[in-house]
Amino acid sequence: MLDSFPDTVSVYVGRLGAAPAYTRLPDTTHYAASTMKVAVLAALHRSGLDLDAEVPVHNVFESQTTGLFGCTPEYDTDKQVWDRLGGTARLRWLATRMIVQSSNLATNIVLSHIGLPAVEDVWKSVGARHSTTRRGIEDYAARDAGIENLVTAADLAALLTATVAEPELRGVLLAQERTEDLVAGLPPGTRIAHKNGWVHGVRHGAGVVFPDDAPPYAIAVCTSTDLPDADACALVARVSAAAWAQR
Repeated sequence: MLDSFPDTVSVYVGRLGAAPAYTRLPDTTHYAASTMKVAVLAALHRSGLDLDAEVPVHNVFESQTTGLFGCTPEYDTDKQVWDRLGGTARLRWLATRMIVQSSNLATNIVLSHIGLPAVEDVWKSVGARHSTTRRGIEDYAARDAGIENLVTAADLAALLTATVAEPELRGVLLAQERTEDLVAGLPPGTRIAHKNGWVHGVRHGAGVVFPDDAPPYAIAVCTSTDLPDADACALVARVSAAAWAQR
């Protein structure tokens, strides 16, 4: 199915705790987009912080180079967090919005409390070999200096597999509201704990599917292509459908 696509589409599919059933360029690195937010979620829950603590909702963050930066409201997908700007919110609520509606502002606020090294520790703990989270969302000065967030399909599958083993985190990922890629390839009502990510030229989906008639399996699809986003979503959905058919 993927033979006609360039070497910028990576896939990992496999049952939890077993060798992968199918891979395609599983160790090729891609810009992470919002898939890195799963590692941020895990790092927060491992931090020991009081997740019910109220913290300021602000939009000024320290760059990984020099100076300060902030998020752009028009580039975010979650108005609810922006509605609280200047007020406070619980860390737990911010972490949930970071996943279910992929809030960039919530992500950077959470990162400001836990720090990037804690996220790197998560990647290391799941055995990731190539993935890294080195800057916040929209830290363009860092991006221009070559400081980037990267993932691979294999590392995302490992991250999701480890994350769903924790019931509270699995619940957050099961509540995902963005369903235009992996979910679109599954029968309606199928349980999937997942996170997607997208920017221009990038569309990723990674999760763990829980069929009623088969063991759960991890799936990660990373696409870095010239496809319009709707076509990239359709491609991810096709891979998801094929994996479901072979469950």
